[in-house]
Amino acid sequence: MSPRSPLRNAALVCNVAIWLLILICREGRLVKAQSTVSYKGWNCRKHSAFVTEYGAKGDGKTLNTKAFESAIQNLSKFAADGGAQLIVPPGKWLTGSISLISHFTLYLHKDAVLLASQDQKDFPMLTPLPSYGKGSDAPAGRYQSLIFGTNLTDVVVTGANGTLDGQGEPWWTKYRAKQINESRPNLIEFVYSNQVQISDITLLNSPNWNVHPTYCKDVIISGLTILAPTHSANTDGIDPDSCTNVKIENNYIVSGDDCIAIKSGLDEYGITFNMPTTNVIIRNLTCFSPTSATIALGSEMSGGISNVRAEDITAINTESAVRIKSSAGRGAFVKDIYVRRVTMKTMKYVFWMTGYYSSHADTGFDPKALPAIDNINYRDMTAENVTMPGYLEGIAGDTYKGICMSNVTIGLASVPNKMLWNCTNVEGVTSRVTPQPCALLKEDAKVTDCKFPEDKLPIDQVVLKVCAAPVLA
Repeated sequence: MSPRSPLRNAALVCNVAIWLLILICREGRLVKAQSTVSYKGWNCRKHSAFVTEYGAKGDGKTLNTKAFESAIQNLSKFAADGGAQLIVPPGKWLTGSISLISHFTLYLHKDAVLLASQDQKDFPMLTPLPSYGKGSDAPAGRYQSLIFGTNLTDVVVTGANGTLDGQGEPWWTKYRAKQINESRPNLIEFVYSNQVQISDITLLNSPNWNVHPTYCKDVIISGLTILAPTHSANTDGIDPDSCTNVKIENNYIVSGDDCIAIKSGLDEYGITFNMPTTNVIIRNLTCFSPTSATIALGSEMSGGISNVRAEDITAINTESAVRIKSSAGRGAFVKDIYVRRVTMKTMKYVFWMTGYYSSHADTGFDPKALPAIDNINYRDMTAENVTMPGYLEGIAGDTYKGICMSNVTIGLASVPNKMLWNCTNVEGVTSRVTPQPCALLKEDAKVTDCKFPEDKLPIDQVVLKVCAAPVLA
């Protein structure tokens, strides 16, 4: 038979048609995908599976934890062969905590909703993080997050704006009533991991913090919509904790606590663990948080925080812009902080620093372990309807130094605070700041603009690959 015979050509056409359907077979179940959608990831995956192939049901009632576990366990064999992606199609998928693996993508299609179980038994118990010595809520252990992983490399949680719904209301109620003795689960937490990506999904009603990368390196968090009632308990948006090389960009957050909180351990535990959060980019953030900060540095900062660059920030009806929180006993440092192009509307404070944030892990902290706060730069900021421009409070005998403010215009509320600036134990310079700052922040005509580094950090030079995820027929 000739290689170009009509019969052979017909066979080739037939084979191509079959492959265009992307037939995926697992354990005797055939799933047809007639098209694909694209997404960006650290790496693309050679192997794909739908969670439905493992018995999952998207009816909002069936508990699918075992189906997810079975799927991930089966896909783990492909880690060394191009990795794998688990596809969650449209539907409501009730589940308890899920542990992910390396070289893996969890992809949530549009209209896919992972519903967190409201049964505490569906969340395993973990020991406290070593840099904290306790849970964030209680001295005992902590519940494992809805999406969790430890000691991973190249892990991606992404989608076409699919949703994780933490159904956190019962957790908030129990926490406030002191009916649980362990710390509530977060929505997403990765520990001791590198090449972590969380992108293009919606996070709703987290029981506790939303996104908590801890002891991680090379982290990209982008395109998230994070929503929680502003009265909800401790629903921080994004909390990089003792992490290096982090990029947080293009996120929209409505929160019952800080929209972004940069952390590095607590008191003597964080000092001993000694792992700072450094080289952080925050860009294109919109924040609503009437009771907390747009960006908080601390209060858990006992491993140190340095080289944070925040730009193009919008804060609306939020308590403060960038807040530095520390206290005696924290030790370590917050230094080399650079903030520019911030737009604010309806704020209690613009600038807020305090060295008297008094919560502690236990009584074992060293009150002589004083934090070093230095080289804090703010420039090109505008605000409307502000109650108090600045409350800056260092520690007696431990002055907060190197504060710089330039080109800042603050419009006051109709009934502002009688004292516009309250400054103690701080020192720095200002240029073109209105209303006139306190005397400890001296006007310096030689200051044109406060510093903002123009070099690119390594995480900002990472180019994600364009990948494809199959769509169910």
